[in-house]
Amino acid sequence: MTDTPTNDTQLAAAAMPRGLFVYMLLYGGMTVLAGVLAFKQVQLPPTDLSVEAGIFAFLLLVVISSTVAQLYGQKIANRIIWWGFIPLGVAAALMQLVLALPASTEMISMRPDDLAAFGRVHASTWRVWLAGPFAYLISLLLNVWIFERLRGGGEPSTTGSLMLRGAIASALSQAVDSVIFVTLAFYGEFDITNLLIGQVIAKVVLSLALVPFLITGGVALARWLDRSR
Repeated sequence: MTDTPTNDTQLAAAAMPRGLFVYMLLYGGMTVLAGVLAFKQVQLPPTDLSVEAGIFAFLLLVVISSTVAQLYGQKIANRIIWWGFIPLGVAAALMQLVLALPASTEMISMRPDDLAAFGRVHASTWRVWLAGPFAYLISLLLNVWIFERLRGGGEPSTTGSLMLRGAIASALSQAVDSVIFVTLAFYGEFDITNLLIGQVIAKVVLSLALVPFLITGGVALARWLDRSR
């Protein structure tokens, strides 16, 4: 009787491909990290384009969801996207708890600038907090849908077609992500035209430049992990 829980756990682990398990862990971390990195704007050399740094973590979410769809099916990819709200929600709740708790007397007296900076960075407005998850859900589901529609009749994908599908799906979904997020978060507060255009161009450029190679590597890594069980 004492061996039953261990056996059940081993059977459940054996039923899941190792590549899928690893990507699920990585996916959860990237959903949280994308929001943290987004507080810094970075410039893309050698251009003058600037973009919020969360795009790098978000592109990994795009790559992971497309890789999962390619190898394990669209339903599983969509399920992971929905389950991504769990680490997002937990992280948001913990952040609100930390912001609500009083700082230590030592930090107040010795590191007031750090304390003020922490509050300014993490105390997002309710519009930004709502815009992020909504844009995340729509854009990633759209990415997987486009990626799968471009597969066609289900024939085995060549490396070239995989790269092309990944680039197109990512570019279109990232453009939609920018429109949704910038509009919901900032419309009415200032003229968002330049910000919106810059974000769309920057994210599309990154999608076309990085995703084809990342998704090819992602698929190769998952296949290697599955074989190495």
